[in-house]
This record gives sequence, C-alpha cells and structure tokens, in this order.
Amino acid sequence: MKKEEKTNVMRVLEAKKIPYESHSYEPDATMTGEQIAQLLGEDADNVFKTLVTQAKSGAYYVFVVPVREELDLKKAAKAAGEKAVAMIKQKELLPLTGYVHGGCSPIGMKKPFPTFIHESASGLERIFVSAGKVGFQIELSVADLMRVANIRAADLVVGE
Repeated sequence: MKKEEKTNVMRVLEAKKIPYESHSYEPDATMTGEQIAQLLGEDADNVFKTLVTQAKSGAYYVFVVPVREELDLKKAAKAAGEKAVAMIKQKELLPLTGYVHGGCSPIGMKKPFPTFIHESASGLERIFVSAGKVGFQIELSVADLMRVANIRAADLVVGE
C-alpha cells in the first residue's frame, strides 16, 4: 500500500461530510479493472469504472459500469435521451474532466455532466470507484455516490 494521499475526490467527499474508505495499490499500465478488484480483495461486481462519452448533439455524458462489463453505447444513448453517444478520445479526458485515463471518477469533475450508473449498483450496499488518481480507489455507499454525483440508474451494459 502506498502512503495515504488526499485526492480531489476525497476532499469533495469530506467537504460534503460523506463517509468513505480509501484504498491504494501499486498501479501498472496494463492492469485491468478485474485485476484492480483482486488487489483490493473485492468482487469485481462491486468495482466500477467511469467512462465519458459525447453525443451527436455535442453534450457530454458520464457512465459508471462494473469493471468487467462493457458499456452498450445504444443503451447509454437511450438512457441519456440521445440518438447516439461515442467514447471521447483519451487525450480529451484530462482537459474535459480534470482526470487522466485510469483515474477518472464520477465525483469532482471540472464540470458536472449528466451521469448514469448501471442498474446492478442498486443491489449493492457499497461500491468502489476511482478516487481520481491512478492507484487510488474509494469505497462508499451506493446511495451516497448517487447523491454526491447526481447519478441516475439505467441498464447500460452489453448482453443483458
């Protein structure tokens, strides 16, 4: 475990008095979300990744899905009320959100974007999402995450 650092996500949660636990791990550029879940000693169904898309209308949308699942772009567009959405280019992520690839969190982005979480999260008590920096995850209640980031649940993944 790395020395405890405070990320912007942690500062946002503390300012809003939302309880969380932080977890850190030694990152590796080739690491998958499932491998991160293993390092945390967690079921991959409890660990979620944050994906940023842009619709044909130009609007941006954020989707939070389990790390082992793939975002279904058609379902994502439907949830957002758009005709189509596409993943943004990796180089656009930092200027748009303030986060780098692998460290993107639904909490504390530069600007708030409409955000959706896969409906499987509603069956969980606690959830893991990026703490806004590669090598850091936060664990908090699903209800707190949905409230702090103004998230709505929807069916978002391929194959369901």
